Amino acid sequence: MKAIFKKIITDFQEQQLKPKVSRDMEIPVDSGKIVSLIGVRRSGKTSILFNIVNTLRKTIDPDRIVYINFEDDRLFPLEIGDLNDLVEAYFELHPANRNKKIYLFLDEIQNVDHWEKFVRRIYDTLNAEIFITGSSSKLLSSEIASALRGRTFTYEIFPFSFAEYLRFRNIDVNMHSSRSLSYMINAFDDYILHGGFAETIDVFPEIRSRILSDYADLIIYKNIIERYGIKNHALMKHLVKYCFSNVATSLSMTKLYNDFKSQGFKVGKDTLFDYFSYLNDAFAVFSTPVFRNSVREEQRNPKKIYSVDNGFKSLYSVSLSPDLGRLYENAAFLHLRRKSREVYYYLGNQEVDFYCRTDNGIIITNVSFDISNPDTRKRELNGLVEALQFFDYEKGFLLTKDHEETLIHNGKTIIILPLWKWLLDEP
Repeated sequence: MKAIFKKIITDFQEQQLKPKVSRDMEIPVDSGKIVSLIGVRRSGKTSILFNIVNTLRKTIDPDRIVYINFEDDRLFPLEIGDLNDLVEAYFELHPANRNKKIYLFLDEIQNVDHWEKFVRRIYDTLNAEIFITGSSSKLLSSEIASALRGRTFTYEIFPFSFAEYLRFRNIDVNMHSSRSLSYMINAFDDYILHGGFAETIDVFPEIRSRILSDYADLIIYKNIIERYGIKNHALMKHLVKYCFSNVATSLSMTKLYNDFKSQGFKVGKDTLFDYFSYLNDAFAVFSTPVFRNSVREEQRNPKKIYSVDNGFKSLYSVSLSPDLGRLYENAAFLHLRRKSREVYYYLGNQEVDFYCRTDNGIIITNVSFDISNPDTRKRELNGLVEALQFFDYEKGFLLTKDHEETLIHNGKTIIILPLWKWLLDEP
């Protein structure tokens, strides 16, 4: 195994990496902590690592940088005992670096059982900055919290935000330019339907569908079926289709259980709950609870489900026309989820789509594609005011297709914005 590691290390150090589109997050390079990047597969974790490598190569010797992709077939099967060969292989190649700081990039490290013991040991014993990635929220959040307690900074990586999507397509963001506005609005129509995975941008529709289908299969089989030893593949696939087709809707496990049983699936309610939690662990699906003052009260109400990318809804939906209202809400959720894990919906006399607590304060938001109907407008505004009064907050957002207005409604400030503009402007 040592010889294989030497080849992989050397090949990478000789490789010229193409610059990748910059992401809207700052990853520390010399934090003294283990930097963990977690997120759904193909969301850009490796590209972020490569951008860090390119930055480092400008100021340090490339031979102080080690990158290993643990999905490299040359490393299979790999056990934790083999990982010491990685360290020995590197220092046999570069013995003069034993007294220098090195930079270790361990991509998809969760493929090695008990990887955390190795990472913890080299963190404690080597002069090294360590970066790890993984595609399981359970593996690299709850588990890493205990395994690497006090040693790690964790960053969640999502497919492109709208701002990053525009950057990828080389579209300037200039709110004062009619030309730029036209390009941005046109791009948003594509983004809202097809999502933000880099490989799905600017390709033919049939290619895009094939890529998204492959991504879904990768999530299902690699992150869920293989890891958890799931035998009922048909049920898992059906649950995935249900979740991706029904984004921005309430999910009652009891109702879903009864629906699946009526369709002939042999399933227990606990099994269905486990399968859904696996989708959450793989970052494929998110669920938001109603805001209540206790966890027990939150659990009494159904959660709302959202997809990690809008493109999955179009892949699985059987509707002939896109459900833009749900797609808008899903995009708004992802924007908030990038900022905070504390995203809720509010339920009073009316439902308000999002209450989100961030480092910069709270955000209270409704999403309504079309408010041209006076009854719709009144309902959305009254719901927002009720939520603002409940949380004792002064400002809320109503996100639409193209309406823009700021008004005072029952003593509260409501900012009505096109969703695309909020995605770019909202602090």
